[in-house]
Amino acid sequence: MKDLTVSIVAFNDEEDVLTVVRTIEEHTPSLIAKTIYIVDNSDKPNSLASSLKQFDDVEYLKQSQNCGFGAGHNKVLDIIDSKYHAIVNPDIILKEDTFTPLLSFMDKTEAGMAAPRILDEKGELIKAYRLDPTPFDMFIRMFLKGMFKKRKAQHTMQNMDYTKPFKVPFVQGSFLVIRTELFKKLHGFDERFFLYMEDADLCRRVNSVSTLMYCPDASVVHLWGQGSHKSLKLFRMHVSSMIKYFKKWK
Repeated sequence: MKDLTVSIVAFNDEEDVLTVVRTIEEHTPSLIAKTIYIVDNSDKPNSLASSLKQFDDVEYLKQSQNCGFGAGHNKVLDIIDSKYHAIVNPDIILKEDTFTPLLSFMDKTEAGMAAPRILDEKGELIKAYRLDPTPFDMFIRMFLKGMFKKRKAQHTMQNMDYTKPFKVPFVQGSFLVIRTELFKKLHGFDERFFLYMEDADLCRRVNSVSTLMYCPDASVVHLWGQGSHKSLKLFRMHVSSMIKYFKKWK
């Protein structure tokens, strides 16, 4: 059994994928036995298959069509054999050994899933840690950015001490480490969510049977694009996923 497996879903972002793989390889000690799975949903030609051959512990899985974010990660469910599994976005960069302290933290706690400090390019903490979404919180986030600042601070858990571990209802899913046994038990992501809200749903299901924890001893950098704020197509997809989420959780 491996110590760690990692899944990264690619979609027309070859350079980002290669960068995150390189930084994982560079900063993860060889003592951690791992396999990295690249699930390629791209609908444009790329050279990922050949470029990734330089890494002995990387497996490339090309999909015939774009199956979505959650379904992409689920493609590895039946083949991973590890103690822990990391769900990683292509726009993540490791600048330190992230997995050693994070896996050690999970070994010492009963956390079913954990997230590190998620930083922006300036090294500042991203507001990725949140309470469970509500229709009102999503509305003010998307349409009333300059209003309800106290409510937004509460929703993004700005009152917490980020130098200490704490339980989190929902962590934005750019970098999550889950016990593989639990990931399989939950059947991975709910594939009804093609894109967006699948992370909120997974976090909620984890917390219903275990605990999602914030770990202050490890960090990653997220080059956060916030695509749904820039694209009408992605915005509509985000709204559609929100409706599915709120219907599911009533």
